[in-house]
Amino acid sequence: MRENPRTSFSGHTLQSPWDPLDRAYFNGYALWTYLMDLSFGPDHLLRRHDHHVDVAGGFAAAQYVHDFVEADGIVLPTRRRAYRRDADDRPLVHQVMVSIDLSDVRFR
Repeated sequence: MRENPRTSFSGHTLQSPWDPLDRAYFNGYALWTYLMDLSFGPDHLLRRHDHHVDVAGGFAAAQYVHDFVEADGIVLPTRRRAYRRDADDRPLVHQVMVSIDLSDVRFR
């Protein structure tokens, strides 16, 4: 157990190893971040999410979502890719930071 999991990232770089508690904290933190600061397409579906990653050394990121499916009436992306952003806010597509693929999506 960690009293303040955020402090365990102090001094982390992109090359720092993560333990299971680091990953658990980041997953919760990332999920909250993924729900904020969003860009939508003309179809009102999420397309891009720009944010700043405060852990792992801190960097600007751009996330792209695509391959939408409908599951029990809810439309959601099945593919998510997060890239570092350059000074002009363009994604550095050769630097994939997060890659999430979902399949067989359903809600119970």
